[in-house]
Amino acid sequence: PWRLLFALTPPPRVAGGWACFFVALVGIGVITALVGDLAAHMGCCLGMKPAVTAITFVALGTSLPDTFASRTAAVKERHADSSIGNITGSNSVNVFLGLGLPWLAAALFWASPRGAAQEASWRDRYRGEAWYSEAMPVAFVVAKT
Repeated sequence: PWRLLFALTPPPRVAGGWACFFVALVGIGVITALVGDLAAHMGCCLGMKPAVTAITFVALGTSLPDTFASRTAAVKERHADSSIGNITGSNSVNVFLGLGLPWLAAALFWASPRGAAQEASWRDRYRGEAWYSEAMPVAFVVAKT
């Protein structure tokens, strides 16, 4: 069925490549919705929380293609330099962007006037947690909600 679906994508020479681009973009959106729905159903059947299901499948979705690409590069190359670069590069991007961007967004929010207005309610909510300290600047804390 996948080959039939991909065969419906027009070749890049049609309409300067735009038809291919938009059909592929719609295909990616449909497949993403399908996989997300299947992941949610599987998480429900396994009794997993939606957040845990999402994190697990996002991690698999970003790491498995890199694993297969690294294996292919290791098998095809004599010294496997590309596979080592791919492993370290993809994991670095996943960690630094996956943790760094949300942390940056939270820091910018809490440093803004809107975040400062909500700081008191945030402190009341997390005051009883073991990691909480009255001296901590909220702009640098990323907490579970």
